[in-house]
Amino acid sequence: MRFSPSFLDDIRERVPISDVIGRHVTWDRKKTNTSRGDWWACCPFHGEKSPSFHCEDRKGRYHCFGCGVSGDHFKFLTELESLNFPEAVQRVADMAGIPMPVQDPQEARRERQRASLEDVMEMAASFFENQLQGPQGAKARAYLRDRGLSGRTIAAFRLGYSADSRSALKEHLASRGVDKDQIEACGLVVHGPEIAVSYDRFRDRIMFPILSARERVIAFGGRALSPGAPAKYLNSNETELFHKGNVLYNYARARRACGQDGTLIVVEGYMDVIALAQAGIDNVVAPLGTALGENQLKLLWRVTPQPVLCFDGDEAGQRAAHRTVDLALPHIAPGRSLRIAVLPPGKDPDDLVRHDGRTPFDQVITSARPLADVVWSREAGGGVFETPESRAELEAKLRQTTSLIADESLRRHYQQDMRDRMQAFFGGGPRYGNRDQGKPGGGSYGRGGFDRGGGRGGRPGEGRGGGPQSARIMAVSERLTQSGLVRGHGAMPSLRETVLVMTVANHPQMLHDEFDELAALEFDDKGLMRVWQVMLDAASVGGRFDRERLYAALEADGQGDFIARLEAQIRNARIWTATVEAAAEDAREGYQQALSLHKRTRALKWQKAELERDIAEATEAGDGEAIPGLMLALQEVQLEVARLENQEAIIDGFGVMSGRIKGGRGS
Repeated sequence: MRFSPSFLDDIRERVPISDVIGRHVTWDRKKTNTSRGDWWACCPFHGEKSPSFHCEDRKGRYHCFGCGVSGDHFKFLTELESLNFPEAVQRVADMAGIPMPVQDPQEARRERQRASLEDVMEMAASFFENQLQGPQGAKARAYLRDRGLSGRTIAAFRLGYSADSRSALKEHLASRGVDKDQIEACGLVVHGPEIAVSYDRFRDRIMFPILSARERVIAFGGRALSPGAPAKYLNSNETELFHKGNVLYNYARARRACGQDGTLIVVEGYMDVIALAQAGIDNVVAPLGTALGENQLKLLWRVTPQPVLCFDGDEAGQRAAHRTVDLALPHIAPGRSLRIAVLPPGKDPDDLVRHDGRTPFDQVITSARPLADVVWSREAGGGVFETPESRAELEAKLRQTTSLIADESLRRHYQQDMRDRMQAFFGGGPRYGNRDQGKPGGGSYGRGGFDRGGGRGGRPGEGRGGGPQSARIMAVSERLTQSGLVRGHGAMPSLRETVLVMTVANHPQMLHDEFDELAALEFDDKGLMRVWQVMLDAASVGGRFDRERLYAALEADGQGDFIARLEAQIRNARIWTATVEAAAEDAREGYQQALSLHKRTRALKWQKAELERDIAEATEAGDGEAIPGLMLALQEVQLEVARLENQEAIIDGFGVMSGRIKGGRGS
């Protein structure tokens, strides 16, 4: 049975190759990086003791550096299990949940037509390329040169030119034996019942070939050279080959490039993609002249769990970012979200890298904000909240926005995050009635999207960021700091880091369930890092594994006294979810909330270090204009770090599995 390339591509896209191979090998936990889809194991095709067999989900390929075998999903099954090709396809299709195609003469004919249309599109692309390099392409070449594109870049993206003629392409294809119906089916001419003679769709335009995931030309985008053209950019119309909502420009190239660092960047236009590629940034895609659609988001998530969407810094860019938030929220899930990056006002990626090199753009991407930040800043950023009614309205908006999230668990975490931000923003007491303090869009808010509870000269949790919950958090922290336990043994790790380590130590099943994610964690405290490494090593040995065995490994490494102090630290702070008495479900929930705060804190500390470096460089360069803004940003980050470091995960409504009354944090 013959299978269409589109069917084979579809099931390969839906089933990671690691799922196929993982049924036959044991992945090496130390070399494997699951977040990047990078897997290592001992080769199933030849005997070896150290893993040299590698597969990569993004490319859908495997290769053994020992014996040299390589291939895709189907080749693996045919060679290892001796299946024939249709049986291998059946296996992968079953895993994808896709029914096998029925042998249909019409479908076979349609597939042959698709293949022939791809051949026609390839002829058209070559024709446009030749036109660009010929006498008629002089104006187009000058335009591309003015845009800073090199000959190598033009060739790499196969840019072309469509002459200002109604029939140049049509006549060329006809001379190559392409019939009228095929030309029309490719969308290369404008035709219809009311048009006596069809004519070329693209005239006097820079031509951008649009490729499929298999890197075949399926459509074109055309940039008008004449200022009087009806549309600055014109795309192919919908055809058998091309459905605009299912395609991203530069997708195949960017997917390959993402294997380097796992980041996929989305910009607005073709020229942005090409200019960034010329600057050495290949992991970039663009929608085709419209806002991102649902299917395009799914394409992004096939490559990376958290793509970065880059928007212009003007009002139009902000509106586009907010539209994308509304589109994305119903579809995000654990391990599947977005980050938002905003360019300096008046700049697009092309401008930025052409005039300043790639460094400023890299900094924009590095500072991309989590989706939750954008949700908060959109609802709170432009408001004045001087009355209880206005605050209640903000709360209702946040509740309505987060209710769009379909995944129940993630929706609950978003709602908790918004409550935390509301609490930090409004606090209590002095904040009410103060006109200046009710403006989340003013002052220092604009850059980070958070309120900086803590006020001027005060500690986080007091004054502006005060209130009963902040007071409880501070009381716990102060009790712990003043305890004889801490005073007697010197500085202990931060409470949150201790919570993470002790939750896993007391519930070691988490090491088996989430080993790869846990293995990537880092802590500021060196003592905790040593304990963590002992735990990871113990879990990677295999065989029977439980809390007693884990604690025996820690004792054997001389960590017994330290573990006892860590245990006392969490009990003194009454973080019951980290104790052995907590039910597994409650321990996992507490761990996830602590982990979220831990990651946010580490990211802010990294941002703080970057700002301190920028301030030092600006001071050395005598850049007096930049320093005040950098100092303000640094102050905001410092306040946010301090707030997060004194915040525990307060989880309402769980603990029933552990036999606790609802909401009983300290009971």
